[in-house]
Amino acid sequence: MSDGSQATDTLVSEQATHSLTSLPESNSNFSASKESGHSRPAVQTNGNMMDSGRSTVSVAVDPVALITTECITVTSAMRKHGRWAHSSVSAILSGSSTHTSLQSSRPGTPRDQLGNDKGVRTRPSTGVADDNDGGLASRWGLRGKKGKSMQDNPLMAGFGRLRRELQGCKDIHKFDAPSLFHPFLQVIQASATSAPITSIALMAITKFFSYNLISPDSPRLALAMQSLSAAITHCRFEASDSAADEVVLLRILKLMEGMLSGPGGDLLGDESVCEMMETGLSMCCQSRLTELLRRSAEMSMVKMCQIIFERLKHLEIEAGDLEALDEDTKEDMDTVKMAPSANANDAVRSSLAAPPSDSRQSASLDKSRNSPLPSPMENGTEMGVAAPASEASDDLPIKPYSLPSIRELFRVLVDLLDPHDRQHADTMRVMALRIIDVALEVAGPSIAKHPSLANLAEDRLCRYLFQLVRSDNMAILHESLIVAGTLLATCRGVLKLQQELFLSYLVACLHPRVEIPREPGIDPSLYAGVPQAPSSGRATPVPVNDRQKLGMEGGSRKPDAREAMVETIGALARIPTFMAELYVNYDCEVDRSDLCEDMVGLLSRNAIPDSATWSTTSVPPLCLDALLGYIQFIAERLDDEPRYEGYPGVAQLREKRRKKKIIIHGAAKFNENPKAGLAYLSAKGLIEDPTDAKSVANFLKGTTRISKKPFGEFISKKGNEPILEALMDSYEFSGKRLDEALRELLEAFRLPGESALIERIITVFSEHYYETADPEAIADKDAIYVLTYAVIMLNTDQHNPNVRPQDRMKYENFARNLRGVNGGKDFDTEYLQAIFDSIQSNEIILPDEHDNKHAFDYAWKELLLKTGSAGDLAICDTNIFDADMFAATWKPVVSTLSYVFMSASDDAVFSRVITGFDQCARIAAKYGLTEAVDQVVYCLSYITTLATESPSNTSLNTEVQVGENSVMVSELAVKFGRDFKAQLATVVLFRVVTGSEAVISESWKYIVRIWLNLFVNSLIPPFFGPNRMDIPPIPLQNPSLVIDRGQKANETGVFSAFTSYISSYVADDPPEPSDEELESTLCTVDCVNACYMGDVFANVVNLPVDSLKPLVLALLAQLPDDPASIVISVKSETEPPMSPASQKGAATGPTYDPSMVYILELCTVLALRDSDTVNAFGADVAEALQNVMRNIASYHHIMVSRTIFYLLHLLHASYEQTFLRAPIVLHTISSFKKDLLSKSAPLVLQGLTQCIKEPGPLRNEIMTSPDFWVILRNLASNAQSAPTVFEILEGIAVGSPPTIMADNYESAVKLLTDFASAGSIGSTLEQRKQGSRTKPKRPQKRPNQKEPPIDEAAVEAAVSRGVKAITMIYSVTTRIPVLMKQSHLESKEAWAAYWSPIFRALTTQCTNPCREIRHQAFSALQRTLLSPELTSGEHEEWTAIFGEVLFPLIVRLLKPEVFSSDPVGMSETRVQAATLLCKIFLHYLVLLSKWDGMLDLWIKILDIMDRLMNSGQGDSLEEAVPESLKNILLVMSSSGYLVPQSQDPAQEKLWSETWKRIDRFLPDLRKDLALDPPMEAEKPTEVPVEEKKGDENAPATVSPVS
Repeated sequence: MSDGSQATDTLVSEQATHSLTSLPESNSNFSASKESGHSRPAVQTNGNMMDSGRSTVSVAVDPVALITTECITVTSAMRKHGRWAHSSVSAILSGSSTHTSLQSSRPGTPRDQLGNDKGVRTRPSTGVADDNDGGLASRWGLRGKKGKSMQDNPLMAGFGRLRRELQGCKDIHKFDAPSLFHPFLQVIQASATSAPITSIALMAITKFFSYNLISPDSPRLALAMQSLSAAITHCRFEASDSAADEVVLLRILKLMEGMLSGPGGDLLGDESVCEMMETGLSMCCQSRLTELLRRSAEMSMVKMCQIIFERLKHLEIEAGDLEALDEDTKEDMDTVKMAPSANANDAVRSSLAAPPSDSRQSASLDKSRNSPLPSPMENGTEMGVAAPASEASDDLPIKPYSLPSIRELFRVLVDLLDPHDRQHADTMRVMALRIIDVALEVAGPSIAKHPSLANLAEDRLCRYLFQLVRSDNMAILHESLIVAGTLLATCRGVLKLQQELFLSYLVACLHPRVEIPREPGIDPSLYAGVPQAPSSGRATPVPVNDRQKLGMEGGSRKPDAREAMVETIGALARIPTFMAELYVNYDCEVDRSDLCEDMVGLLSRNAIPDSATWSTTSVPPLCLDALLGYIQFIAERLDDEPRYEGYPGVAQLREKRRKKKIIIHGAAKFNENPKAGLAYLSAKGLIEDPTDAKSVANFLKGTTRISKKPFGEFISKKGNEPILEALMDSYEFSGKRLDEALRELLEAFRLPGESALIERIITVFSEHYYETADPEAIADKDAIYVLTYAVIMLNTDQHNPNVRPQDRMKYENFARNLRGVNGGKDFDTEYLQAIFDSIQSNEIILPDEHDNKHAFDYAWKELLLKTGSAGDLAICDTNIFDADMFAATWKPVVSTLSYVFMSASDDAVFSRVITGFDQCARIAAKYGLTEAVDQVVYCLSYITTLATESPSNTSLNTEVQVGENSVMVSELAVKFGRDFKAQLATVVLFRVVTGSEAVISESWKYIVRIWLNLFVNSLIPPFFGPNRMDIPPIPLQNPSLVIDRGQKANETGVFSAFTSYISSYVADDPPEPSDEELESTLCTVDCVNACYMGDVFANVVNLPVDSLKPLVLALLAQLPDDPASIVISVKSETEPPMSPASQKGAATGPTYDPSMVYILELCTVLALRDSDTVNAFGADVAEALQNVMRNIASYHHIMVSRTIFYLLHLLHASYEQTFLRAPIVLHTISSFKKDLLSKSAPLVLQGLTQCIKEPGPLRNEIMTSPDFWVILRNLASNAQSAPTVFEILEGIAVGSPPTIMADNYESAVKLLTDFASAGSIGSTLEQRKQGSRTKPKRPQKRPNQKEPPIDEAAVEAAVSRGVKAITMIYSVTTRIPVLMKQSHLESKEAWAAYWSPIFRALTTQCTNPCREIRHQAFSALQRTLLSPELTSGEHEEWTAIFGEVLFPLIVRLLKPEVFSSDPVGMSETRVQAATLLCKIFLHYLVLLSKWDGMLDLWIKILDIMDRLMNSGQGDSLEEAVPESLKNILLVMSSSGYLVPQSQDPAQEKLWSETWKRIDRFLPDLRKDLALDPPMEAEKPTEVPVEEKKGDENAPATVSPVS
């Protein structure tokens, strides 16, 4: 080539390169139309199958003009080339010297075809065909002699013909597509053209597609596309500089992309597509091409494969039925073949050819296959003549490409991965992997549906991939893992066993058997659930051995390799149903690994930060992300409707898992001790009858988890012959050659090492084989025995790596060794040769023996054979398995979250882990997994630092006013406020607890500890809602021991002095809290408020009984068993420093522990909720309360008083139960020391009131208990508790219904008497008010002695109670007749039991120093004495009112000490008493007159009057007594009782005794009354008196009053 030609080519190349970069995308499609009357067309895109969403592009140039321009561009470039420099200008002028040459250079048309069908065939002409010189000139495009024009070169002439045919074309879409392409294709295929010219031709066609000049409506588009495909795949050109050559290849790639994605892409045939793909792969394979071009080729291949495999989905839609599609393409499957190689493609070979010599020859590679467009060199000319449009091709319709080409492409790509094929470099494998990945991403599910494609994926693709993932080449490994991940993501339904093998390998590589390092501050119990090794590796040795044979046993890998593997697992884990599918298809299958558990364990272990030490820093977050994603998918499915149809039953899977665990354990036992293993399996029911050899043999043969070596040893041992024979019976050897039968047998077990054991197995085998196979070539069992031994020895000899090849046994040696052993004859030569060849080519792999390629091939075949029985993988798009799956995998998840939370410092990690905890808890709560919730709660509780077993130190707690609120600054609050992680954990914890309360069980104790710590530090109230018991809040500090430092400045009084003394003594007051400490405390307060614990309490109180019981038991478990331990432990922490003097005082009393009170109160509240809670755990709570009561000396009075209050409330609610009895509780209270009872009084009384406020058996039992009245009497003396006691008493005495009964009658009256007596303090107030009007004698006071102050309100209240008590005592008298009747006592006993206490009480109060009470008592006494009920009986016990009531009363009134208690008032009282005596005597005079003791009674009355007259009181009694006597005497006289003997001799003694007594102290009274009769009347009265005396001996009906 001349310099000028080279310069021209360079220029054209530059133009072409510039055009390449400036052209629109080749896969943009346009439609052009020409409107009538306008020369400017409107061309726009309509889109196509692949690019329906692309924007439209208009072409402003007339399509015909555009094509014409392209024709001129090509021909001009050719004319600048030295070869065509002297060509005719006809192509430029749109003409030709002859019509025939142009005709010969265009493709056939339908019109031509019609002519040909009629027998008229156009003869191709090349001008001067017979002229050799002309032919040569025509061939090389040279000019003739000077002045002579020669025929144009056909390459040039074709463009002229095209231009001529375009004239008058109105719509380019109606122009014949093959005619449009033909001249350009000739240039592309002509080997004589240079690379720049070829590039321009390619660019022109690309432009036609880009501007949519070719549309689906173009005539004969399918033929045009086929021709174009043939042309570009057979493109030839002269090699020049490499840059221009590679531009051509780039344009070919771009054009192939455009063709496949353009409007005619789906019209290409299978062969065309295969050729195009072969061309692209050839470019990828050629290492001599630049890296840029090879990468471009790879990108184009990726794009084209996307389109081709996308078509697979459309083919399914078009066919409507997969089977129909497979059936339609079955015959075409083997019609297309691809064999890409570095130099197999014309274009690639042209670009790599040496620069042309002067001969101008261009290199080409003849291809063996028939191409639709034969190469020009095959015709012996520069260019082909109308070959693409041959009649044959026009007759046969082109079938669009379908499954055959897609399968062939897939096959070629897969075969490129073969690691044992040395022809392909690793770079080719990487490229193939990338393309396959795209194919799987686009059409993976479709590939799995078609058997022809699925078989490739299941076998070769998986086999190569699983070998490539063992590569140390990171590029290979990385791409292999990506493809494996994509393959499983899209085709896993048909790759059940392959997926198990691959994932098991990843687990083996990634799960380190390294103990998690101890970290300070992280308790090992938090991450105890993270497995240290895969479950499969721990439990089942056999799958590991299988993996060893396949080279998939794991081992050490580089950090980058581990990271790539983790990325693959992460990608799979991001499939929402992936883990559920692992669980269902593997974990629940007896013979499969526990892949789901292993994967979760793997992710958990590698999410621990230390895994970065053997991998990379990216691995822990990747694993954590996958683990959290797994949890998130389950959480998202929680609310889905469960779908059961088409899925295995949940119960069925649970049974399988149960059986699987037994088999794993039994197999492990068998491998160690076969007998023990069989016994265990039999006990668990997996072997129906351990004595049945057939059952044992079937189980051992059918279980893959039995190790082959102990299996072989077991069946060959003496005594196990029945099992060995049963095992042999399970094989069917009919029709199988001996080596085939032996191969099948040795798959189940490994031959033992001892020859005797081997002999036993071979003997049984020989017999069974002879019986079942009935071999014609073998004479007897002995021959089989010998031959079997020979085969085993041959197998060892042929495949022992220690034997040199030249030393291995030959067939002749094998046959010689077996001479004459076949029943005395030789074995058939062909039979022996077949056995020898089989063993030589295919080793009998003895299990656990080898690790080489043969072992891999064997194991892989085994795996493929098992795929049929294993079935397809069930896709589980449902949530019905989530509960069981989560139950099996939550432990490592929660453990990992805990560890990461404790060790992390990144906010993003915290956020994700918090979400994970929350989701775990929601899942566990939804599915009732108590253990899981408990572990979450435990882990979070530990992280909060609040769940300490011993309470925090509160000795330095200081209350600080912050605004209007007070804040308790404590050691706990300050420390917690500084710990952000602990605060976060606390918020998460209570978010988890809220709503999950019903599921929590064992972990309540940690929540309780948190509550206690927060409570004792004033951070939470005792209750967030109203307390069911009306009781003041629990005091937090013991006022006798704790100093309230927050109020020190304002303290006054004794307490202030005491604290000041301590402070001065110790001289070490805690400092005021700093601002930072205060801020930390406020942070703690905010955190606690953010926990919304009130919601938890609200939920807790409404929990079902079964769910509530664990909380109550957890609360009770926090109570110490030994009360002495409380005193020691709590005092050491809570007592502030004290002086020695104060320590002595403090040591006498126990320390107050508010946390114990909190526990007891909360338990009681929960137990009192309803009758069910009382029944469920009332006994436990009662026992705890009573335990405190048994050791009251060890507890503070606040705790004791509140405990008894809780006990009484519980007693009220549980009276019908037997665990608590009122007498025991009341006796406990009555046994309190006075001081303790006094301090406990308010709550004791409040509790008692609760018990007796409603009528019922409990009220009656309490009312009749002596201890109850002892308690009331003891508390009545306490000024603070007296009002309450009196209210209780008032309810008893006058309530409705009244509860005064025989058992409590006397106690009630006594207590009322006590209250009346207590009112005596009113006398002091009364006497003071009386002032100077009366001045009774008082003890002399010292001059400086002041009268003590009197609380008038308290005194008046006591007097008021005393007055009411007298009234109630009187009111009780109405009940006496009923009580007496009910008592069934004798009259005397009944009187003593019911009337006597009343009179004793009233007479006692008649001497009460308080006048108001005394007057009330006199009034009540008078009404009682005059009560009709008093004498309602038939008996006369009532007469005791004088001797037991009135007489003792007056005697007491006469005592000086009584008189001195109220000198002024007592005078009046004496008068009242005297008057009352007389009044009562007169009232009952009639009844008394019938009583024999009347005389003695009357005499005693007179004696009492005598004493009153001589009491020395003064005028009041001296006046009152005579008047009263006068009245009595007059009434008695008028009534006929006191009359002289003359009037009634029977009254003579009464008369005489009366006046005898009166005359002593009132001598003038007889005269004043003038009751004596005249003197003469005295005699007659003497006789009756004597008669009366005679009657005195008559028996008296009523005993005289003593």
